[in-house]
Amino acid sequence: MKPLQNRRVAVTGIGIVTPNGIGVDAFWKSLFEPAAHVAVRRVDQEALDARRLMTHKAAKNSDIVTRMAVVAADEALRDAGLLVIDPDAPNPAESDTGTLIDGIDHDRFAVSLGTGMGGVQTLADQILILDHRGERLVSPHTVPMVMPNAPAGALSIRYGLRGFASTLSTACAAGTDAIGAGARMIAQGTADIVIAGGADSSLTPVCIAGFGNMRALSKSGFSRPFDRDRDGMAAAEAAGMLVLEPYDDAVARGAHIYMTIEGAASTADAHHVTAPAPHGTGAERTMRLALDDAGLTPADITHVNAHGTSTGLNDAAESEAVSRVFDTNRPVVTSIKGVTGHSFGAAGAVEAVAVALTIKNETVPPTIGLVNQDAEIELDIPTEARAWTPGPVLSNSFGFGGHNGSLVFAPVA
Repeated sequence: MKPLQNRRVAVTGIGIVTPNGIGVDAFWKSLFEPAAHVAVRRVDQEALDARRLMTHKAAKNSDIVTRMAVVAADEALRDAGLLVIDPDAPNPAESDTGTLIDGIDHDRFAVSLGTGMGGVQTLADQILILDHRGERLVSPHTVPMVMPNAPAGALSIRYGLRGFASTLSTACAAGTDAIGAGARMIAQGTADIVIAGGADSSLTPVCIAGFGNMRALSKSGFSRPFDRDRDGMAAAEAAGMLVLEPYDDAVARGAHIYMTIEGAASTADAHHVTAPAPHGTGAERTMRLALDDAGLTPADITHVNAHGTSTGLNDAAESEAVSRVFDTNRPVVTSIKGVTGHSFGAAGAVEAVAVALTIKNETVPPTIGLVNQDAEIELDIPTEARAWTPGPVLSNSFGFGGHNGSLVFAPVA
């Protein structure tokens, strides 16, 4: 694995869509408030308002996963100062879409997104139409709506981005892996700007029933990361986006830099399709590789953004792995899934946005839902917001299939 050391990677824009908050400000505020006690957490479609950014036809012919990606990417690009609005445009709807600033080389502007199953909601809807109304009424847009690369393609087409528009599908590690892949494009000089992140909506009745029958879904509706009474995850949909640039380029154009990406690693457990490797050995190896990639030691890490799904096996395996990696250091650990729920392929990207805001606000969010910490989990996990001096952060994502991903972020010195 080639280290992230050729060109330093800066994060200059962030955008977010989650059930608990759409837009960066609403999202950050929500991380400090009691969460909804429901096992399935959906985005408010009226609040999402994708049609302010897409034509009626484009929105109608896009799955929810693509619409969320467009809204989150738009916010991230505006935040980075790369998208400008024409106040003199004759049509207010057109002016809301914006255009990229002058001087951008569209051939070197890439997209790196992660997702779990792509437009599975559209697939479920069209199967019902086929069964109940016949094949002639199945939408001719079904395939491009369902394909996992639809969000990446939509962003490429929308903004005229002609660099590599890629899609990774490594289950719940996909968003993290996609950010790592995008960071390598910047570091190795194959792209000058990357929109990186994840979008996922796997909340069809069949998927929810499947999660429930494998006993992964909370029956109580409470997401309780690392709690002794945790009984499963809360399933959610979301999209999170980062704008990545070479650090020197970002400084030269006067961009605000949230943080840098110093290291990344992805591995496989090679153990089981749904259960983590015993004792979190795969997670441990991934964290150590990410630290090596960043040229840091465990003692350098001041905060761990945990995968923290609120499932018995995953919380136990991750906490054991974190304890071994940081055996002589106790960074503050938190999971935001008590608020956001688990958005699968988008989760790592959502949490990367949370890390950017944690650094910006010098505050670690509490682990909402944690009341009685599991006695077997010996980590420093705050249940209230904690003031924090920003330092290097390790962010973890682990997924079905044995996929593991870790990122190392750092504040700008």
